[in-house]
Amino acid sequence: MKRIVTIQDISCFGKCSLTVALPVISAMGIETAIIPTAVLSTHTGGFKDFTFRDLTSDITPIANHWKSFELKFNGIYTGYLGSKEQINIVSDFFDSFKESDTKIIVDPVLGDNGRFYTGFDTDYAIEMKKLAGKADIIVPNLTETAFLLNIPYKESYTEKEVEALLVRLCELGCSTAVITGIRYQNKLQGAVAYDSKSGRFYSSFAKHIDRSFHGTGDIFSSVLSGASMLTDDFQEALDTAVQFVYKCMEATLPIMDEHYYGAAFELCLGELNSTAKKLQV
Repeated sequence: MKRIVTIQDISCFGKCSLTVALPVISAMGIETAIIPTAVLSTHTGGFKDFTFRDLTSDITPIANHWKSFELKFNGIYTGYLGSKEQINIVSDFFDSFKESDTKIIVDPVLGDNGRFYTGFDTDYAIEMKKLAGKADIIVPNLTETAFLLNIPYKESYTEKEVEALLVRLCELGCSTAVITGIRYQNKLQGAVAYDSKSGRFYSSFAKHIDRSFHGTGDIFSSVLSGASMLTDDFQEALDTAVQFVYKCMEATLPIMDEHYYGAAFELCLGELNSTAKKLQV
């Protein structure tokens, strides 16, 4: 059985971060270890007066304990990191736990819709850029792409412009870059990727659903991370992630009033499990 560790916060209610990553990757038949970077009562989108407990001081002792009995991972997947200090600690974790066959996936969580998330700024983006440079795969959205490359944010790009952005992202040091939330002049939405080792571009699209869903980025990154453990065919991994996100959104539409806080991915986990079994090499 493959084993992955995911390092990000846990929002106790609201379907994002670890409450997405753990069930989604586990449903793919992959043993999933976790390091929570913070505990929140809910996610920060749409909820007021949420509680927050920082767990920065716990990360290194957890890593040291794991190292003491030589715990190994096929993959390391990071999401939301709450401070520059946490980024530096996670960077050290990469150095300590990466083996020759360990894949590192970084979702460089910085912001959305052209704005930084609360508490993040340009200095934080600079540190995240360094972490992204140590990854095998990075998964920014268009806003995060702009912050990582220090360029103005735009909502729409041509295919050639997206390909140029992907090449520049790989120049940060990662092997493969994936940009999510791509829409060209059609009714499709998905992700485009570039593998700098082969020089090949990949893309995968599904029907655009004109609604906003919390946590879809976390779902995408989690499925892509899991699929990357199971198959060496990156196109297959990308298709799996894009199609699963679409199915989750489609399944949520009839119950949007009660599930305004996140996509109802649980309704689709059985199908994900079946898909994952077909991916295994």
